Parts: sequence; C-alpha cells; structure tokens
Amino acid sequence: MTTVIYREWLLDKPYLSLQEAKCGFVIILMALYWCMECIPLAVTALLPVILFPMMGIMESDEVCIQYLKDSNMLFFGGLLVAIAVEHWNLHRRIALQVLLLVGVKPSLLMIGFMITTAFLSMWISNTASTAMMLPIANAVLQQLCDTEANAEERNCRLTAVRDGQENRAFELDDSKESDDTKFKAGDSSEQRKLKREEKYTKLLKGMSLSVCYAASIGGTATLTGTTPNVILKGQIDELFPENGGIINFASFFGFSFPNMVLMLALSWLWLQFMFLGFNFRESFGCGTKKDGDLEAYRVIKDEYKKLGRMSFAESCVLVIFTLLVLMWFTREPGFIPGWATVLFNKDKSYVTDGTVAMFMSSLLFCIPSTFPRCQSRHDAPAEAHSALLTWDVVHEKMPWNILLLLGGGFALAHGSEKSGLSQWLGESLIPLQNIPPFAISILLCLLVAMFTECSSNTATTTLFLPILASMATAIKIHPLYIMFPCTISASLAFMLPVATPPNAVAFSYGNLKVMDMAKAGFILNFVGVITINIAINTWGVAIFQLNTFPSWANVTKTP
Repeated sequence: MTTVIYREWLLDKPYLSLQEAKCGFVIILMALYWCMECIPLAVTALLPVILFPMMGIMESDEVCIQYLKDSNMLFFGGLLVAIAVEHWNLHRRIALQVLLLVGVKPSLLMIGFMITTAFLSMWISNTASTAMMLPIANAVLQQLCDTEANAEERNCRLTAVRDGQENRAFELDDSKESDDTKFKAGDSSEQRKLKREEKYTKLLKGMSLSVCYAASIGGTATLTGTTPNVILKGQIDELFPENGGIINFASFFGFSFPNMVLMLALSWLWLQFMFLGFNFRESFGCGTKKDGDLEAYRVIKDEYKKLGRMSFAESCVLVIFTLLVLMWFTREPGFIPGWATVLFNKDKSYVTDGTVAMFMSSLLFCIPSTFPRCQSRHDAPAEAHSALLTWDVVHEKMPWNILLLLGGGFALAHGSEKSGLSQWLGESLIPLQNIPPFAISILLCLLVAMFTECSSNTATTTLFLPILASMATAIKIHPLYIMFPCTISASLAFMLPVATPPNAVAFSYGNLKVMDMAKAGFILNFVGVITINIAINTWGVAIFQLNTFPSWANVTKTP
C-alpha cells in the first residue's frame, strides 16, 4: 500500500524541465560564487550575460537590458547626491552639530552617536558614516579619560600636601607608619589607573559597536539607504509589473522609519546594559557637571569651529539634498495625488523616483562651487569655477560594482520567470500554506539574518527575494508580507566583523574581539527580527493592505 502511494506521489510531483534546470544551475552557481567570493561579486553578477544566452534561456539583448533599469538609476542618482554631501563635508557638520545638542554624558553620548550615524546612513553609505563617526567618538572618549586622569592626579597631590602638613609634627615618632602610608597611596593610585583604563576600554568597545550597528540600522529607513532596499523595489517591479508602484520612497519610509527608530532604541538599551550598566547617576549625570564633560564638549566644539562658516557649496548641496527628499515624499504620497500624478502621470507612470533622483543630481554638475561675482572690464579674467560635483570625484567614489550587482539580481529574476523556474518553485512550496503566515515570516527572517552573516546583504536579497515571491504567490499571501521583512533582515549583520563593512571598520578601530561583537550581535539579531515582524503585522498591514492577496500578485507566466 505504501509503495502504491509513493508511486502516485512521484507521478504527481512536478519535475524540473530542461529550461528550469538550466536556470536553477545558474542560480546555484552564482550563489556559490557569491558566498565563497572566489571571483569579485560584480563579475559573478555578470554571469547571466554569458550563461543565459548560451543555454537558450534568454536572448542576449533581453538579458543585458536588465542591468540598467529604473531602480538602478534611482540608486545611481541617490549615490551622486551622497557623494556631493561627503565631498563638501556637509555630513561632518551635521554630525558635530547633533553631538553638541545631545551632550557628552556616557549614555547620552552613545545615543547621540547612534542617532547621528543612523541619520547619516539614511542618505550616505553605511561605511562612510561609520568611518567618519568613529574617530570623533575616539577623540571624545580619550579626552574624557585624560581629564579624569588629570583630576585624580590633582586630587592626589592635594591630599598628599594636606596629609604632609598634618603629619609634620609627628615625623620623628611615626616615620615607619608614614612610609607605609605612602606605599599604600601609591598602590591605590595604580589601582585607580587600571580601573579607569578598563572602564574607558569597555566604553570604547560599546561606542564602536553602537556606531557600526547604528549605521546598519539607519540604512534600512530609506529606499536608497542600502542596496537591499533598492533590490526589493526592483524585484517587485520586475516580478509584479502591475503592482501600481506600491513601493516608492514615501511608502517605504512610512513603514521603515518607525521600525528603524524602534530598533535603534532597543539596540541602545542592550548596549547600555552590556557596556555601561544602568547606573543612571553615572551614565546620565542627573544634573551634575564634571570637568571631564566640559573638556569633552570643548573637543566637539573645537572640531565644529575648524569647519568654519558654511560655504556657498555646502549651502547649495544642502538645498539640493532637501529638495530631493521633499520631491521624493510628495511625488506620490498615497493619501493625496502627488505632483507627479497631477503634472505627468495621468495615464501612465512616466515620472518615477529615479527620474527625480537623476534630475536633482544632474544639477550638481551645473551649479558652480563658489558664488559667481560680477567683474568690470578692467579686471583680469577670472578662473572658471568648478561645479559642485565633477566626474573625477564621481569616478573615484562611486561604487560601480553595486550597479552590476543590482543588474545581476534583476537578470536572475527575469530568467527565473522566462524559464518557468519561479512557477515550479511556487508549486513546490504550496504545502507551506498550512503554516501560519506570521510563523513563516519569522522563520524566513531568521534564515536570512543568519545567511547574511557570511554573505553580502546584496547577494542575500538577490538570491532570496525571487524565491520568496514565488512562495507568496503559491500560498496566496501578500508578497510584501514576507519580502519586506526579509529585505530588512538582510541588513541585520551584527555578529561577525566580516559580515558587513561597518563591522570591519569598527573591529579595526575599537580594540574589539570577535566574541565581543558576537555576544552583542547575537541578541540584536533576535531583537531585529522580532521588531520587524511586529512592524509588518501592525502599521505594515495598514500601509500596504497586507491582510488581502492583491490581484496584481496573481500572475502566472509561462516560458
């Protein structure tokens, strides 16, 4: 009887066709190359250009066009503005101003650095924000340590002078006792020094981890904050072309920003517990002011003064950056018609977030970096002013490999659809519909968070999102219900120095051990997954209508 049932199951089981198997081979090969990094990640992303035409899966023209889609232009335009912000040191001015407002008490300093780093990572690269903030944190902590050491030394001298005056009358009778007292005082001073160094070494570790973790968390808040976010938008548009632009800058920010704030607060509480404890009088100050606090505050203020007054170039970059964000938010806010709908997108989506990004970033190459002044006929001809951004600067700082990685992911997704592999995967995953959706989401988020510790977050989302889309379609749940949490989970690389560049920067800077990062990151991985799933089941449902299966997701493509 068992043999008959097994034979019937085999006959009903959907086997892979030749085209599906070929596409599966390409995906597995690229996954192995991405994990082992035996060749550069960007070169691996170009394999579909070679293998898909040779295997008869897609024509070369159809493959190559996947490497320059609207999502790539959105990311490219956002990076151009970020490069301009870094080039004119605007990010440093913003960071120091925030730190001056927050203060230098240990706990306030930690949350101040985390807020500043997270805000910068929303707009510029996570690595750049980490590399900029860590030297500032190190300088402030060093000043706090030096000031405390000087204060202790001064107190010791005063105590020694006072004790010497009191004991002069008894020098002849108690000389031996005086020697013992001096020895004990020296021993106590050495113990205080060791205790102080241990305290600030631990504080430096906590501050370094807080900065690199805040960079990863902050990047999840905006559509252009980190590469996986752009991949999510590109995969949704590729796999579900009739989605009506459900993922844009405003809708992404509306979901992700509150989640980022919650994750940041919980991360700060955990790092506070690990490295500072909950001594509120010492950590928060409770209204007291020490000389060390004033000295550390002066260090930040001196760094800010070195920047001088805001230049014309900084002002222009700040205006362009602000206008870009406002245009992104108001293009299609959702609750009212946006300016793009009223002016351009009456029947089709002509103007997208990528259009806005490219328009505003192109202005950086047109506006001069110094204010143009009128000259009389007798004045010597003035030198030509350079623009806010030059192509040499872009060529040096642009991460071109990311654009190829994005294109490789879109090519894989399109190849899966054309070959029928996506449909096969969907049919194979139908038994999962017996599991509650929230359990599926949590398990997949944990899987992605574990996978991204040993693979780049770009490669992780590129591999997982097409599979997750097929599964969601097969079991009739909203694709964003599992794709969105897993995308953010790909940025939860907190445990290992090699997991993400900000971790590596902090590891080389903060006297950290692998175990320090592993202990702190292990708990934060679970905290992040829980936070993301709370978000997707509360305000995520309201924003994206996740409790219904959308008609645009009910698509079946055949090769």
